Amino acid sequence: MTESTYRIKGATGEWEVVIGLEVHAQVTSNAKLFSGAATEFGAEPNTQVSLVDAAMPGMLPVPNRECIRQAVRTGMAIDAQINKWSRFDRKNYFYADLPQGYQISQLYHPLVGEGEIEIEVEGATKTIGVERIHVEQDAGKLMHDQHPRLSYVDLNRSGVALMEIVSKPDMRSPAEAGAYLSKLRSILRYVGSCDGNMDQGSMRADVNVSVRKPGEPFGTRTETKNVNSVRFVMQTVEIEALRQIDVIESGGKIVQETRLFDPDKGETRSMRSKEDAHDYRYFPDPDLLPLELDDAFLDECRASLPELPDAKRARYLALGITPYNAGVLTAEVESARYFDALLEAGAKGPAAANWVTSELFGALNRLGKDIEHSPVSPQQAAELLGLVAEGTLSNTLAKQVFEIMLETGGSPAAIVEERGLKQTSDTGAIEAVIAEVLAKNPGQLEQYRGGKEQLFGFFVGQTMKAMGGKANPGVVNELLKKALDG
Repeated sequence: MTESTYRIKGATGEWEVVIGLEVHAQVTSNAKLFSGAATEFGAEPNTQVSLVDAAMPGMLPVPNRECIRQAVRTGMAIDAQINKWSRFDRKNYFYADLPQGYQISQLYHPLVGEGEIEIEVEGATKTIGVERIHVEQDAGKLMHDQHPRLSYVDLNRSGVALMEIVSKPDMRSPAEAGAYLSKLRSILRYVGSCDGNMDQGSMRADVNVSVRKPGEPFGTRTETKNVNSVRFVMQTVEIEALRQIDVIESGGKIVQETRLFDPDKGETRSMRSKEDAHDYRYFPDPDLLPLELDDAFLDECRASLPELPDAKRARYLALGITPYNAGVLTAEVESARYFDALLEAGAKGPAAANWVTSELFGALNRLGKDIEHSPVSPQQAAELLGLVAEGTLSNTLAKQVFEIMLETGGSPAAIVEERGLKQTSDTGAIEAVIAEVLAKNPGQLEQYRGGKEQLFGFFVGQTMKAMGGKANPGVVNELLKKALDG
């Protein structure tokens, strides 16, 4: 896809919106970036804080190899430049949830350089550039609802490793921003470098928005902080773009500032003027040596990468699976794992894909379960689909067996045997039922033979009903055709 056609109509004509996202993704690791304290979500306040996290005097940070490894693997997953030499810097600012008085980050020499992510919007593809990925530590959390007059500080999150993934300003619509964030989340979850739980704060986006008349230079941007869902990112883009257009068309100027999105009121609000890098007095962290990565480490990172969403989708398409089903099955890593296990158990691609996206997803939705907790395993599902493929079960009978499997967790073959649900291809039995159906419906038979061929479906339905859905539909069609035309 070339330039987006998304435009906003203002009083003075059409405007284009320019979007860049800075995504903070919490690195999947058992310990923090520079200490051995645990990172588990939901622990009691201040129970996962080491002396390093609390900034006790004389405490020295030690980099966690796993955090660096996960960031490198993420960079490789988006075909980014991996910098074998990188360095940590101190970003100085003073806030109650930052006990050191500075954050250890990477400004001048990040771990990961330029990469790219391919998105699809309305059937067209577009490549979004990634500027960099740097590793930094998270701050703590202020709690304002624990006391009528005081704010408390929880340092459990202090020192947790974050990847800041900075896009280029390549997005031009709310839909593109949503597609980029969804795709990035999917990649991180496939790689296993971040769990992507936006509702728990382990992935959040700072949304940079500016507007311009098409073809003109970039306008002044604002940054809306800590937006925690794909839907809210799309809303932020739209609301902030409309606000900026109103300001400019009313004769005002956009100020470079940090803003906050209020989903309840559907608005963005000013928090503070946007600081520049020099305001943070960045300098190299004197307690940390530069990171130097060797080829063996990089080879190990590359070898550990799984099949990623785009490659998996291409493989599914090559099996004859529809583009829609391939997209649905690869969107979440758990769905893809289930489907791959189903294929390994012998199920055939297109039929298995249709069954998972309709029957299985429908049942799980009804039961309020996710695919990881499916009552029917991939092996059981493959067995069920095998019974349909070999003609033992019709699609109607397969639905009945599936419902029983959901309730009992039983094997489909055993259920078919116990309940006598096997499809019959016994031509003698089917012919006898067809003769009965024709005898009971002389009026429809006369109409059919008089040229009303659409009644064929009526006779099929009556025959299947009389046989309790157990007749092989192919055999029924063949014998019925013969009887009706005879």
